Amino acid sequence: GMKKITVVDQGPLFHTGGSSSHAPGIVFQTNGSQSMMRLAMHSVKKFGALRDDDGKPVYMQTGGIEVATTPERMRELHRKYSFARSYGAHDVEMLTPEQVVAKSPWIDEKVILGGFYNPSDGIAPGVKVDTAISKRAVARGVVFKGETTVKDIIVKDGAVKTVVTDKGDIEADLVVCCVGIWGPNIGKMVGVTIPLQPLEHQLAFMKPHKSLTKFKSEAAESVQPVLRHQDKSLYFKQVWDTYVIGSYQHRAMPVQAEDIKSPAEALKNGLRRNEPSIHKFTPEDFTKPFKDSVELLPNLAECELDWAMNGMFSFTEDGMSIFGESSKVKGFWSAEAVWLTHSGGAGDAMAEWIALGRPGLELQPIDLREHHIDRFEANGHSPSYIRRRANQNYIEVYDILHPLQSREDSRPIRTSPFYEQQKALAAEFFVASSWERPQWYNANYVLDKSFVPDREDWAAQFWSPIAVAEHKTMRERVGMVDMTGLKKVEVSGKNATALLNKLTTGKMNMKVGTVTYTLMLNEQGGIRSDITVGRLEKNLYQLGINGNMDIRYMKDHAEEMGDVAVHDISTTYCCIGLWGPKAREVVQSISENDWSNEGHGFFKIKESFIKEVPVRAMRLSYVGELGWEIYTTQDYGRYLWDVLWEAGQEHGLIAVGRAAFDAMRLEKGYRSWGKDMWTEHDPFEAGLGFAVRMDKEEFIGKTALEQRQKEGLRQQLRTLTFDEADKLVIGNSETVFDGEDVVGFVTSSYYGASVGKGMAYAWLNTGYDVGDKLEVLYLGNKLAVTVTEDTLFDPDMTRMREPKKKLVSS
Repeated sequence: GMKKITVVDQGPLFHTGGSSSHAPGIVFQTNGSQSMMRLAMHSVKKFGALRDDDGKPVYMQTGGIEVATTPERMRELHRKYSFARSYGAHDVEMLTPEQVVAKSPWIDEKVILGGFYNPSDGIAPGVKVDTAISKRAVARGVVFKGETTVKDIIVKDGAVKTVVTDKGDIEADLVVCCVGIWGPNIGKMVGVTIPLQPLEHQLAFMKPHKSLTKFKSEAAESVQPVLRHQDKSLYFKQVWDTYVIGSYQHRAMPVQAEDIKSPAEALKNGLRRNEPSIHKFTPEDFTKPFKDSVELLPNLAECELDWAMNGMFSFTEDGMSIFGESSKVKGFWSAEAVWLTHSGGAGDAMAEWIALGRPGLELQPIDLREHHIDRFEANGHSPSYIRRRANQNYIEVYDILHPLQSREDSRPIRTSPFYEQQKALAAEFFVASSWERPQWYNANYVLDKSFVPDREDWAAQFWSPIAVAEHKTMRERVGMVDMTGLKKVEVSGKNATALLNKLTTGKMNMKVGTVTYTLMLNEQGGIRSDITVGRLEKNLYQLGINGNMDIRYMKDHAEEMGDVAVHDISTTYCCIGLWGPKAREVVQSISENDWSNEGHGFFKIKESFIKEVPVRAMRLSYVGELGWEIYTTQDYGRYLWDVLWEAGQEHGLIAVGRAAFDAMRLEKGYRSWGKDMWTEHDPFEAGLGFAVRMDKEEFIGKTALEQRQKEGLRQQLRTLTFDEADKLVIGNSETVFDGEDVVGFVTSSYYGASVGKGMAYAWLNTGYDVGDKLEVLYLGNKLAVTVTEDTLFDPDMTRMREPKKKLVSS
């Protein structure tokens, strides 16, 4: 339905000189990110429908093989098989060495242990794809302007107004920046950071080989499966009677976006007009990769190098794309750091987002939280940080990365006021949003761990039995958890209540001093965030939220409404979670305020003092125990930790890391947004219907939610327990089976120290009840699980609520 669309490119159409012009076009769809894999699968579907001017398919569905030469890689391929199945690729296969060679005869069977095969992988030549799609667009009225350089973008009153080019101005109230390696340059025109880094990447074309001559006469230029040898950071494709080798094995070679030539500049510098993103080949970086290639494909030893280049691709700090409208300039959208593999899906998702208000694929929603332009913290816009992280991502692009693994570079950047005390307790720090966040404390090694089952080698990485011991100890005594990294905002002003009533599923006309758990939905009824809201004054609320996207969303609506402000206090306040049956004894011993059940009831917020420290205390608990989230400004933080620590020693207080915290919340039946549910799910599917007040006035998403209720549940988030007490999975999209049928996937999994078994959340097809038996695929083995009640620990919530004793008449 969008009209008056103009596509502008500085290069000649359609061989424009960017990465798409020289990219090998290899499409491997399987990815540990569900959104990335869905974009890739949609791309294959879209490419498969394209034909060139002669009516021939543009996409060559050769199939794709990933081989393993180490036991670690073979295990990784089993993981890929599992999440590929869970994401909908039901025709993938695990192959023996013999089966691999049957599909790709040049491979030396003796050097491989097996392979993973996706029959719908293949090759999508960038220029051919661009040409075919663009011709479709032209037929629908889209105007393409090649060899037209954007010189500036005029912004007026905070919104894009005009695109200035060397061929004249184009009036536009919406601009999509999708120029890849040149993205940072376009962003600068409007004052928006596009945090990507162009890096050189080697691609080598070998001379023809006699055994491949037969393919010269075939209808398709590539028929053998595309191949990845990730143990050596290599990939390969057969083209007619030659092989092409791509290598990530070499050093990171960053290039500044402003130094990349335009096609016009390329002519002056001796390059062809379509080669500005190709750099001179550096043969010294190819010596070892070629040797490793020959080890896998011995026939390559008979091939000479025909032509090679150092091309250019975009990398970001986390390997994801950059999608969405800028929070700084209205109408300026980004669709950057998109590889050809995901391009068809990315284009359609962006089109639906712009036209319909939410990203989708063929009108089915897709959650792009991992790619949102607002996901980056302030330091994530630093040129040095972008360069360092992108370089590291290039080096690690084919590495086996554990889902719990934290990066080691650029640390520490953000620390809480408790950092020195935590180091003194030998905290094991992981990184989240650049915060150093303790996962467990090695000082707690003295705690009893005899009840903790052994874990297999993969699951035991980035985990410690100490975390389980901390879990059990906090349930029995009391623990302190650093919650400083939690995003926090204050909402204030005359329309504060009205704004929150509009944005959330709860009733915000609650008494001052009350806290509530509620949701923010999108227009389609999907969960865009879950939050806690505490009412401090008539026109002042404190919220615990999930990230920068929430802040942006709330500020946009506040600006429209007026008389209300949203203020980010994330770095103003620190927070300690004090939880456990002895939490009250600790805090009451160092405060003159009343912390009793009557003085500070459940789901209440009060301003108090702990010794000399002014605090805001919310009595709530994400772990299912008596206690408080205790907030104070950062300048008081160190002292707050010290006085709580000293007072708690006689009560057995320990510091507790996030690993125990997460396991306790799963025992309690509490979900984590972004991990267990997102915008593709509604509250009733996620088991959060209790947080939705359908009897309140209109709120965003209510109308859609009413319709979805009429249609019934499409899926359900259910709790599973492992039948064998010592079994567990990582919680990274492992496939759930009912017999041979795929019926869902796992989101979170931890060992429940209080219930004595492994636990998991999983999205399942509807129709499964408590007691039903299923299986979870993990590293090639199916583990028996049982569907259980949602809440495994203290379902009546007596430990948190402490209900007043009732008088019993005689």
